[in-house]
Amino acid sequence: MEASLRRMAVATPLLPLLILLAFATVSANKFTVGDSKGWNPGVNYTEWEKKRRPFHVGDWLVFYYQSGMADVVQVDEAAYNKCDASNPISNYSKGRSYAFELNHTKRYYFICSFGYCFQGMKLSIKAEPLPPPSPPPSHKPSAAPSLVPRSAAAAAVTLAVSAALLQLL
Repeated sequence: MEASLRRMAVATPLLPLLILLAFATVSANKFTVGDSKGWNPGVNYTEWEKKRRPFHVGDWLVFYYQSGMADVVQVDEAAYNKCDASNPISNYSKGRSYAFELNHTKRYYFICSFGYCFQGMKLSIKAEPLPPPSPPPSHKPSAAPSLVPRSAAAAAVTLAVSAALLQLL
């Protein structure tokens, strides 16, 4: 009995933090560049970007292309404007797809070095900071708050926190 009371005394101050962590959501999204058309000539990537923004730090861009027909070259703004792949930040041409994480708050520039850049096969994306967390659900009698996690990551955290709490009690 005494050991249980000691464990509860330790667990009680941590409970609000554990609950907050359990219901935190991972806001990273995966975007297929060009949607079903992929990374290919004849796609308006400026319009595609406008329809999908905002992009946030932690989001992923996935480029699908035909092997040997296209590549994904990350460049700076000047090279983007000139379709110049001679001094790339990174260049990926293996396989048929490339996943890129937007890991900093900044503007990213991508082009194809197979000559299609001049036909519009280029993409400029601004990664914004993560938005602030949503406020906690209100406790209105007419609207019951949802206790269902919004992502697989949140569900995994919920299970881990629940198991930890059960061990403490």
